[in-house]
Amino acid sequence: MSSWIASNPIVYPALEVVHITGIALLVGSLVLLELRVWGSARALPVPALARLALTVSMCGFGLAVFSGALMFSSQAAELIANRAFVIKMGVLTLAGANAGLFHARDGLTRLDGIARAQTALSLGLWLAVIICGRWIAYR
Repeated sequence: MSSWIASNPIVYPALEVVHITGIALLVGSLVLLELRVWGSARALPVPALARLALTVSMCGFGLAVFSGALMFSSQAAELIANRAFVIKMGVLTLAGANAGLFHARDGLTRLDGIARAQTALSLGLWLAVIICGRWIAYR
């Protein structure tokens, strides 16, 4: 299947579209939730917004993982040797750990300075993931 993905002129670009769509859903919904944690749109109840944003984020993450795994399978050796890819995977791991810590300390209930710092870190990490993803093509 990996050689078919690599050789088909439509499949790989289609996977890239799915990957970008997943990233947009993930990061876009997280930004809305982060803005609420930072104090914007106080009329929106955090629990309801969080349920929606986290559901959309997880769907986006699922799309990105699914499409990313298929793209990876078509050129695994090249990607493992690509510094930007390795950094992207490391930053992605940090973003996941930050999200886990945020929810473990119940940041959506606290909405304190630590929660705001963690959401700012989250945004920075996801932007770094996107930047590294773009650099993969140029390394």
